[in-house]
Amino acid sequence: MKSVSVRLGTIAVAATLGYAVAAAAQSLPKNWSYEIKDGKRVPKGERVTNPDGSWREEVRQGKCITIKEKTATGEYKETRRCD
Repeated sequence: MKSVSVRLGTIAVAATLGYAVAAAAQSLPKNWSYEIKDGKRVPKGERVTNPDGSWREEVRQGKCITIKEKTATGEYKETRRCD
């Protein structure tokens, strides 16, 4: 009986944490310089969106640059370069 209540308690805590993270991620204004993923701040880059729906975003973290690209056909590519 004890293991059942521990499992239920664990499920309840996990559900509460998941809801809190989802609510925090949805409530951030678009002009903030970071997103929250896995409870951590992740800096946003400057995204350039083209008329065909494709986009390119560069995010700098220290000496490294992460380039995220998505084509109009839905192909996603992410590259990271550290100088």
